[in-house]
Amino acid sequence: MNKILSFPPYLRLRKPAEYKKVFANPVKSSDSYFTLLAISNHNDCPRLGLAIAKKNIKRAVDRNRLKRTVRESFRMQQHKLSNIDIVVLARKSAVDVSPEVLRKSLEKHWLRLVNRCESCS
Repeated sequence: MNKILSFPPYLRLRKPAEYKKVFANPVKSSDSYFTLLAISNHNDCPRLGLAIAKKNIKRAVDRNRLKRTVRESFRMQQHKLSNIDIVVLARKSAVDVSPEVLRKSLEKHWLRLVNRCESCS
């Protein structure tokens, strides 16, 4: 397996304090499926956090499918991302569309966040 396309633990937000930093003063990117929040970090790599709420996505099967789709998209795009921390929030409408539509939506978000975070730092 190609190491560059893996998703090791150091590419994940894991502690509540890391999530709080992102929620405090983020750069946002939204559409009808996702809201992505991002801030610059001092690591040499992008990091991903997921906040897929049970309130919005009722069934565990749907939440897990969304998480897999987001992780896969991040894994494939991580080499294009600068050092930013990203938290992905899903909307109710994300359940009803195909993974391909979600991937295209996420690709637009990744690019938008990179551009916005570079201009603000």
